[in-house]
Amino acid sequence: MARRRRTVARHARLRSPHPAAQFGKILVVALAVVIASAGSIAAYATYDLTSSFTDVIVDVPEQGAVPPDIGAIEGGVNVLVTGIDECEKEFAYLFGARCTGADRTSRLNDVNLLVHISSNPRRVTVVSFPRDLIVTLPPCTRADGSTFGGGSDQINTAYQYGGLGCVVNTVSALSGQNIPFGAVVTFGGVIKITDAIGGVDVCLARGIRDRNTGLDLPAGTHTISGVTALQFLRTRYGVGDGSDLGRVSNQQQYMSRLARKLVSEEVLSDPARLFKLASVALDNVTPTRPLANPFTVVQIALAVKDVPFDEIVFVQYPTLPAPGDPNRVVPDTTAAAALWDALASNRPLVLTGGVGANGGVVEVTPTAPPTEPTPGATPGATDVPVDAVELPSSITGSTAAQETCSAGNVR
Repeated sequence: MARRRRTVARHARLRSPHPAAQFGKILVVALAVVIASAGSIAAYATYDLTSSFTDVIVDVPEQGAVPPDIGAIEGGVNVLVTGIDECEKEFAYLFGARCTGADRTSRLNDVNLLVHISSNPRRVTVVSFPRDLIVTLPPCTRADGSTFGGGSDQINTAYQYGGLGCVVNTVSALSGQNIPFGAVVTFGGVIKITDAIGGVDVCLARGIRDRNTGLDLPAGTHTISGVTALQFLRTRYGVGDGSDLGRVSNQQQYMSRLARKLVSEEVLSDPARLFKLASVALDNVTPTRPLANPFTVVQIALAVKDVPFDEIVFVQYPTLPAPGDPNRVVPDTTAAAALWDALASNRPLVLTGGVGANGGVVEVTPTAPPTEPTPGATPGATDVPVDAVELPSSITGSTAAQETCSAGNVR
């Protein structure tokens, strides 16, 4: 029997040179890392840039005080990143029936990423929640003061019921995590931010052809930006088995490769490009009030700037098929509890469930050259920290140190 591969996020091993940016849809933490990495920009420029937030700040119920000092933020912290499918006038023509039909005014939170930054030793875990996940939505207050009483529905309806605050409270209730920071990005925001980055290199093990998003790419490596990047992030029927779970795995490949790009010399050594990226990102992100504090952005940056790639872990929230509905999923609370417990104890994560759910990606990480065995080591044993937590196999994911490729639908 073939030995099961164990992918582990290790502390103080295989350290990466320079900061690591953790997620790709909107770059809130990634932006902070980049800003703090450039001495020529520093806190003054950060303050100047984030002043543009003041007209679009979102107030949500306070979930924790923000430390006042400039320095790495103390303890662990959570940031919720939400991508909504709003049809902005500037880009509506790109999305056909989605932005011309009956649903054109809907605003669904189709991307929900919980970015968990641990206390020392610092680790980063990004948890993706599938849009088709049926959850219990808490009561929410809308911007006009009206209320939504809560109930059972897909997680991606939370924004429509009560804005970013409702999404934050929904994920907080589901995860048991305190979430003091949150931000929203739209279709147009993703397009503008990826253009400012200069594109992200993604790998396709097989080509992707998706009439729903208009994406048509052959197998191989592609530098995607703008509309193509958004199509890649939105494609569902073009990867794996066509499920939302496969799409999440595909998005995780994008985030991992974005992290590696942002720590390359191409980006970090160019102050002018950094400032442009910061300006565009801040113009296209709607934050909660605590995240609009420029010094808080710097604090988060300092907390994650030395996290190595193998300690940046992307996981998909574990699910089970929804009773009576093959197109929906429900929380696997037993497996999820193992994840939250591991994060609470700040222990390295061993991923045994593979790199992606429902065949969305395949791993292509080059095999390391053979090394001499450690004296006294057990033959065939994996190099796993003694305090590591082996997550249930229903939790799929990968680290930023791994190379994955999209499993497209063109054979």
